[in-house]
Amino acid sequence: MPMGLKGTMVGVLLFCGWFFEGFAEDVKVTVGGVTSIAETDDNFICATIDWWPADKCDYNQCPWGLAGLFNLDLQNIILVNAIKAFDNLRIRIGGSLQDQILYQIGYAILDCPQIKKVEGGLFGFSKGCLTMQKWDEVNKLINQTGALFTFGLNALIGKNKPELPPKGDNITWTGDWDSQNARDLIEYTVSKGYKIDSYELGNELCGSGVSARLDAKQYAKDLVKLRQVVKDVYQKARPIPKIMGPAGFYDKEWFDTFLEAAGPHAVHGLTHHTYNLGPGVDPTLINKVQDPYFLSQIAQTYKDISDSIRLFGPWASAWIGEAGGAYNSGGKDVSHTFANGFWYLDQLGMSATFNHKVFCRQSLIGGNYGLLNTTSFIPNPDYYGALLWHRLMGKKVLATSQNDSPYLRVYSHCAKQKPGISMLIINMSNSTWFQVQVQNDMNLHPTASESNGGQEREEYHLTPQNGDIQSDKLLLNGNLLSLTEASDIPEMKPKLVDPSSAIVVAPDSFVFATLRDFKAPTCM
Repeated sequence: MPMGLKGTMVGVLLFCGWFFEGFAEDVKVTVGGVTSIAETDDNFICATIDWWPADKCDYNQCPWGLAGLFNLDLQNIILVNAIKAFDNLRIRIGGSLQDQILYQIGYAILDCPQIKKVEGGLFGFSKGCLTMQKWDEVNKLINQTGALFTFGLNALIGKNKPELPPKGDNITWTGDWDSQNARDLIEYTVSKGYKIDSYELGNELCGSGVSARLDAKQYAKDLVKLRQVVKDVYQKARPIPKIMGPAGFYDKEWFDTFLEAAGPHAVHGLTHHTYNLGPGVDPTLINKVQDPYFLSQIAQTYKDISDSIRLFGPWASAWIGEAGGAYNSGGKDVSHTFANGFWYLDQLGMSATFNHKVFCRQSLIGGNYGLLNTTSFIPNPDYYGALLWHRLMGKKVLATSQNDSPYLRVYSHCAKQKPGISMLIINMSNSTWFQVQVQNDMNLHPTASESNGGQEREEYHLTPQNGDIQSDKLLLNGNLLSLTEASDIPEMKPKLVDPSSAIVVAPDSFVFATLRDFKAPTCM
């Protein structure tokens, strides 16, 4: 069926009420509402701003444009409004180049270089310098949008770079972290009254590292030093920022050793990165994002890091500090399109079930995987999925199961605004419709869908324009989402549905639904 005709049919059948008995597969979803199985932070959704310059290129393309922090227009009205729409969006500034960034403050830094390509530099770039003018601009954005701000600090200052790498280990840096430049920045920040939610030390220096690495015990020593710096500087200032790390790929031995060496309460958030879709140039990327078996493989990592915390650092919480799906700036034909939502929304739901508190999407803007278009700043489809999650899904995670189809993913939380529960339903099938009936696992409190009357169910059906999953245009309940004339994020109203009816889920679609009459004691 042609894409345009397919999209028209979906709109007619789903949004105009034409739906035929027996046309869809019946699915019974069971939700446990007596107790929760995990809990996220109130502000689970997070997005990153990176340091990459315009000449960061992969696969003969340079998709960052002017979206890196040094070049980004921080007062762009669409950017400001896109952040404001969340009320308290978490923003993490960091990334591959952060361990080459110096801060132009105090006496420790005399020269303030600009990042440029250089042979032999980490990731092929030289050191760069953050001026206090730019830092002021960043904090102006944070203050005017109400964002929660995590800032990644340079963890390699003062360390010794290996000159003649030993065989098998060519990237381990040694020596103690020189905290003076970071202290100067933090003191300046406090003096200006800027609010920092958390500081994160280093980027992808754990395990085997990426372009550089640190020994786990040495990193623990450095992070404890950062904690002391923050404690000293914030003696009279409030709130005191949290300490995060190690901001890299999970390696059980390294993470366990770090937690044990750092000691109790040294780190608040154990941050790890995921790029489980592989390289952005992979021609099978479009298939991977729709393959439930492939997408499920990362669940073991989520479980393992939760186990590491339980055994070695129960005072800490798991954060996904950076996740872009496909690495090296994402896939140019997938990562900014509707199709990427199969991966992104599924990872939000999956990681939450493993007690992850925060999920930071790489990126807010920049590369192929930005929530916002790199040049126009117009929201891509995943932006709206993230916004609906933030508004609808509360922090308590509920056990949810169905055994009918692996291509139907369902996640349930207490509703963010009481009463009831909110659900995310992802249909990865490109041909099968589903009729979803929801039941309470204890059968103690029949849901509205199993009874007569009750509050209308609130449904948000997300589908791609013209049925093309590689479109960057998104429909909500059959209507195109686009910015207002004032460059505001559009109003996102639900479709109100008879609660005794099934939730009808179209092929290649995402559905958020809030069931106000679902009696879940843990959500009361």
